[in-house]
Amino acid sequence: MFTGYSDKTQEFLWGIRLNNNREWFTAHKEDYLRHLQQPTMELGREVYEKFMDKFPKLGLSLHVCRIYRDARRLHGQGPYKDHLWLTIRPDNDIWSRQPVFWFEIAPEEWSYGVGFWNADAQTMAAMRRDMDGDPRRLEKLVRRLKRDGRFAVQGRDYARKKGEATPLLAEWYNKKDISVGAYLPFGEALYTPALADALADGYAFLEPYYQYFKGFSRTGLEDLR
Repeated sequence: MFTGYSDKTQEFLWGIRLNNNREWFTAHKEDYLRHLQQPTMELGREVYEKFMDKFPKLGLSLHVCRIYRDARRLHGQGPYKDHLWLTIRPDNDIWSRQPVFWFEIAPEEWSYGVGFWNADAQTMAAMRRDMDGDPRRLEKLVRRLKRDGRFAVQGRDYARKKGEATPLLAEWYNKKDISVGAYLPFGEALYTPALADALADGYAFLEPYYQYFKGFSRTGLEDLR
């Protein structure tokens, strides 16, 4: 059962950011296991069970990332991540081109939401065509998002705009990739078991956005053919 993170969690996250080397990590591995990996695994399992109880037909799986970076892709970074995340997502070979529900914890903040890990140009072009042809479908979801107030649209914008949609969809139309999420400072909300309920409730609210995004994913586009 998830009981919450602690000050020790944040201490470890700042520590690995400032001392990203094997010697420091080895000396503090027990802190990682006890204060970061274990509570993240417990949080993931509890949220997954609560969420899947409401939406069993989604057919998603829980995945918690490893703290070790891929040695082939360090790009000058240290061998360890200074953040940890979990995803609830399709369990297939092209999941990175499909929307996922995520939670991420870092030294200074935490976030959760739904969106693409790495949307491709085909996906975003299909979404723009949908906004052009039937803007009311997404406008309804955008209004719902604004009324709720917990989440906002996120993602990188194209340097050169692709065009224009309705005023309500303006911040959605020119995204290179896209997600809907909440970004919050590291603090008390992480220290309580209530975090699991908050995430499960948030994911339930975001399920229609998952379905919208899914329609433009690699598999969603194939289903339309």
